[in-house]
Amino acid sequence: MKSYDVIVIGGGGGTKLVTPVAKLGLKVAILEKEAMGGTCLNRGCIPSKMMIHPADRICHIQDSYKFELGLKASFDVDFGSLVERISNSVDKDAASIPPAYEQNPNIDFYPFEGRFVEDKVLEVNGEKITAEKIFIAVGSRPMIPKIVGLEDTPYMTSREALRNKVLPKRMVVVGGGFIALELGHAYSSFGSSVNFLVRSQVMRGLDSDVIEEFSNEFSKRNTLNIGHTPTKVEYINDEFHIQTQAADGSSKEFIADALLIATGVVPNSDLLGLENTGVKTDSKGYIQVDKRLRTSVEGIYAIGDVVGNYMFRHSVNFEGEYLFRTLFSDPSEEDLDYGPVPSAVFTHPEVASVGKTELELESENVDYVVGLNPYRKSAMGSARLSDNGFVKVLVERGSKKILGAHIVGDEASNMIHLFIAFIKLGGTLDDMMEMIFVHPALPEIARNAGRNARAQLS
Repeated sequence: MKSYDVIVIGGGGGTKLVTPVAKLGLKVAILEKEAMGGTCLNRGCIPSKMMIHPADRICHIQDSYKFELGLKASFDVDFGSLVERISNSVDKDAASIPPAYEQNPNIDFYPFEGRFVEDKVLEVNGEKITAEKIFIAVGSRPMIPKIVGLEDTPYMTSREALRNKVLPKRMVVVGGGFIALELGHAYSSFGSSVNFLVRSQVMRGLDSDVIEEFSNEFSKRNTLNIGHTPTKVEYINDEFHIQTQAADGSSKEFIADALLIATGVVPNSDLLGLENTGVKTDSKGYIQVDKRLRTSVEGIYAIGDVVGNYMFRHSVNFEGEYLFRTLFSDPSEEDLDYGPVPSAVFTHPEVASVGKTELELESENVDYVVGLNPYRKSAMGSARLSDNGFVKVLVERGSKKILGAHIVGDEASNMIHLFIAFIKLGGTLDDMMEMIFVHPALPEIARNAGRNARAQLS
């Protein structure tokens, strides 16, 4: 049995614990049965944003009539070439990682699946390996709902939707979360007629005013069918026939050329042979860890989607950097402090959030005020002829600390960083209002939201 200092299972976020550890002189094994880079590089963040960016450009051009610009509102999209360019780009990046590992004598790359046969012992391609420290970073995969007939149809998940080279005329998207909305937005912008089937509401967990503002604008380009649950799917003569049941008990049929299932994810913990170990999972399969990302077996850690604390690449990167620091480069006993974890939905309009929602503050009986300012009530919003979007800041009444912020509108994913910094540093509304903001720039909308909050505190 071959012995290592470190074994990393998963070539996505787990890579934070490969080369840096090997540079310290430790022997590292990295296991990845698919392309290196994980979901983010190969079938998630990177290719989806490469698809969404040109989709956004189309939306902006289609809105150009507001600015007295006589630009064409229709396009001849070479969808196949677009997808091919994206796929070639991410494949090239993924393929560049193993050769770099091969040049490092302290790294052994195993392009195979690994399964535990006992605590801290893995079987990989017929060989057994072990290590003092093992890091599980195997991520998650699309969850496939139990819908009659679905398994017998050529439906797509996010994986296939990002590699599909044929733009459908009609598309049905099942789901109302980040992945469903982003990919549906992209296909819609390129010319597909997209129907979303959403069981309850889009972007569950956010405040109702954020959801309403987003839905009103998003619905101008897409059809949101809220309260529709698919009950049966058939594929007849190259068409999907999707039967649904509405909240009021009525039924409806949707017909489409393509069907995208984006109803969430499940952790890949069931592929590891954890039943042969003492590593515990919860009822949904997520690996249970403590505040230092330790599993129930000493020396085995878990990070990323398979843990389920936060389902973002930026959070698993943070986890990996924490483990490298506290276990290797500067050993310490400190617990992991995530601080404010932001999120963003790259749709049109964008949505970004950080910190507490009003729902959370109300449940915690926190005395707070809301400062909200529409995009249109700002110099740059006026220049852009903004007719939707807002910045909302939540401030604790007594301490004036900024507790949360939520943005719907242009460049929300960039704008939110102002609030990430303030919340991380324990900043107050007074701190923010003492800043000089560039005039005219979009962050003035955040300042105006702050002014509205301050008015309620005086």
